[in-house]
Amino acid sequence: MSNEYHFISRWRLPASAAEVAEVLRDARDLPRWWPAVYLDVQVVEDGNARGIGRVVDLWTKGWLPYTLRWRFTTTRNDGAGGLSLRADGDFVGEGTWTFIADGDHVKAFYDWRIRAQKPLLRRLTWLMRPAFSANHRWAMRKGEESLRLELARRRVPAEQAARLGRPPGPTFARLIRTPRHVS
Repeated sequence: MSNEYHFISRWRLPASAAEVAEVLRDARDLPRWWPAVYLDVQVVEDGNARGIGRVVDLWTKGWLPYTLRWRFTTTRNDGAGGLSLRADGDFVGEGTWTFIADGDHVKAFYDWRIRAQKPLLRRLTWLMRPAFSANHRWAMRKGEESLRLELARRRVPAEQAARLGRPPGPTFARLIRTPRHVS
C-alpha cells in the first residue's frame, strides 16, 4: 500500500481572504494561535519580500501521541490569492491554500498532498491509514477552531481579547519533550 496521502480541508470563516492569508502567512505565530498542532516553529530563511523562498522548521503533532518534524518552503504567496508550500522531513509533498469570498465570509480550502517518510508512518500506513487520516482531520478541525478565535481576537481591543478564551492545546502534553530543532 502506498504511503501517499491526499487531504482537502474546507473551512468557512467570518473574515476576508486577506485577513485569513495574513494570519496563515506568519509562521512564527502558529504556536500561539494553533498550539494543538504547532509545538515549535523556527524560521530558517525569510525568503524574498513576499515570503517566497521562506524556509520554516516545524515540530508538530495531531491527536495521536507522536510528533512530526518537518520543514516547509513557501513556493507561492499571493496573499488573498492563495499560498503554497513544499514540505520535506517526516513527510514530503505540497500544500496549497485557496480562498474564495462568500459574502462576509471566506471559504478557505487546503489541498495537502504528502508522502509519509517518518518510519512509523511509512511502515504502518497499510494498517493505520484510517487513524493517520483521522489524526490529520482532527488537527485541521483544531486549526479552524483556533483560527476563528484568532480572527475574533484581532477584531476587539486588546483588553477584551483575553476574555475570548484560549485556543485548544496539544493532546498528551505530558508526553511532549523539549523541542529539538530540525536542521
